[in-house]
Amino acid sequence: MAGPIVPGGLRTVLTDLVDQKLLNGVVTTGANVTHDMLEALGHRHIVGSETMNDTTLKRRGLSRIYDLLVKQKAIEHLEKTTHKMLTRIPETKRRNIASYELLWEFGKQLRDNRSLLNIAQKRSVPVFCPGIFDSMLGLNLWTYSRLHTLFINPFKDFSKLVDMTYESKKVGVIILGGGMPKHHVLIANSYRGGVDAAIQITLDRPEGGGASGAPLEEAISWGKIKRANKLATIIGDATVITTSRQPITSEHRPETLSSRVLSRDI
Repeated sequence: MAGPIVPGGLRTVLTDLVDQKLLNGVVTTGANVTHDMLEALGHRHIVGSETMNDTTLKRRGLSRIYDLLVKQKAIEHLEKTTHKMLTRIPETKRRNIASYELLWEFGKQLRDNRSLLNIAQKRSVPVFCPGIFDSMLGLNLWTYSRLHTLFINPFKDFSKLVDMTYESKKVGVIILGGGMPKHHVLIANSYRGGVDAAIQITLDRPEGGGASGAPLEEAISWGKIKRANKLATIIGDATVITTSRQPITSEHRPETLSSRVLSRDI
């Protein structure tokens, strides 16, 4: 899953899938694990508008994700908490750790039972994050590494992912969005002759030649997918058409924008 799927409202859906053991692994962007941790620390994503004045938002200490907002104070809290959580991990482990191992360690320390990372470590479901440094969490990891021992080894992640494909009789992939997570999981399966079945939900177009909008059939020529009869592509916004069976309650609903937060000139 790419993009801001978690702040987009699918956090509980993803957690339920992992909790019910319907997923064997998750490959995601750094953004999604960042925002899962923000929610786990008690912060919320605020419903705003894509037409807001970004200069005013910055002055008010708010950052925008299209029509969602997150407080800068939440980002600062994440940095301090991340450093504390890293310090609790034994230095010997921090010398050579995979991203999925690191995220399991974070999951152990998070007390939110609706957290993807918390449930993933309880169910021993690896959460791979090949682009972990391309996120606010990644920035926090880098600042910590300037003062303390920390080396995240991507080879350990890829070895784990490839081993999982080899150990599986069949592999099915659900792709929400595109980008690095999509290509990462497909190329890992090329060593077993490709994925057996796949479905992707994307708004990206194929004409630009990027992997995000590429038809799944294209991956057959690369040996990343076995055959075309078990593939489906849905053109749409994954945060809109991928919904939970359970009704939205106040517990899961994003905060709304109050007049006290922003002035009328936004």
